Amino acid sequence: MHKTIIAVALLLVAITRPVLAENLDVLMNSVFNNGQATYIGYESVEREDIPASAMVDRKYLIVDFRFHSEPADEQLQASVHKVCATLLKNRDLVQSLSDSGYDMVSVAFDRRSQFDCL
Repeated sequence: MHKTIIAVALLLVAITRPVLAENLDVLMNSVFNNGQATYIGYESVEREDIPASAMVDRKYLIVDFRFHSEPADEQLQASVHKVCATLLKNRDLVQSLSDSGYDMVSVAFDRRSQFDCL
């Protein structure tokens, strides 16, 4: 009986991880439907140099986009807000990220800077 429960639990964990990635990709691909920016993908970063007991963010997700042309500062700020608001409105995704151990989500539009969402 215990072996069956463990097997089912492991199967559920294996199934939910790809769903998170799939849902995130679908959601982020729909943020800028006007061609203003292109979703590139995401990267999971875990700071193993920080102890798990520390009150500092250890694991975070970087959601990556690229603009087709250099945006004005107001457009950049509005784009960060649009991505973050899209993420935050999807409670199931936020819960899934939290359950997967993410402390923070950031958005990037270039290789030089990131903007924290949550």
